[in-house]
Amino acid sequence: MEYKTTNVDNTIIITLTGEIDLQTSPQARELILKTLKNKQHVLVEMSAVEYIDSSGMASLVEGFQNAKVRELYFGLVNISEATRQVLALAHLDKIFPIFDTVDDGLAIVNMSASE
Repeated sequence: MEYKTTNVDNTIIITLTGEIDLQTSPQARELILKTLKNKQHVLVEMSAVEYIDSSGMASLVEGFQNAKVRELYFGLVNISEATRQVLALAHLDKIFPIFDTVDDGLAIVNMSASE
C-alpha cells in the first residue's frame, strides 16, 4: 500500500493505492487516526485500491467511529470496484458516506462544517 495526503481547507484527502491487507492496514489505520486526532475531516480516496480485506475494512470503520466521537467528517471517495464489492458484502456501503468525486465529498464536508 502507498498513500498520499492532500490538505484542502480543514480536510485531509488520504489517497490509498495498492493492497490494504493484514500487513498494510496498520499503516492506514495510524494515518487515519493521526489525521482525526489533529481535528481534521477525512476523505479517503480509493480509486487505486486493488484489494482490501477485513483488516483494511476494520481500519476504515475505526476511522469512521473515531470521527463521529470527535464530531468530524469521514467519507470514502471514488472507491474501486474491488472495494465496492467488499463494502457491499459487509453491508458497509450503507454506513459510510461514499462520493463519486473529491469535489462532491468536499462540498458535503464544507456544508456540514458550516452548520
